[in-house]
Amino acid sequence: MYEVTADNRLKKLIIVGDRVLIKPKSPSDRTNSGLYLPPTVTEKEQVQSGYVIKVGPGYPIPAATDDEPWKETEEKVKYMPLQSIEGDVAIYLQRNAIDLEYDGEKYVIVPQASILMLERSEDLY
Repeated sequence: MYEVTADNRLKKLIIVGDRVLIKPKSPSDRTNSGLYLPPTVTEKEQVQSGYVIKVGPGYPIPAATDDEPWKETEEKVKYMPLQSIEGDVAIYLQRNAIDLEYDGEKYVIVPQASILMLERSEDLY
């Protein structure tokens, strides 16, 4: 029997379409002048950042039909891949993010169009 462990729990998740699963960074709880902010203020900022955990397959591309229309063919869906890859740091718009909690951890699912910027560390790969 297959045993679910902490290591492979996220491997079971499948992200659909042009969506990206992000683990938000813990926001700073202080202002530049040193005042402490309540968590409700820091969670509602328009722009957030976090680590890309999983990426969907991308945008589906319609298949070209050059063959005879009466022939039955197995249609394989092709996708245009997304720019983000696992391990990137993403800066995204919070208003388009969907908050969720999975296995006690807080994550957000964001469409690719809501990601403003990616920071990629090339030495990790």
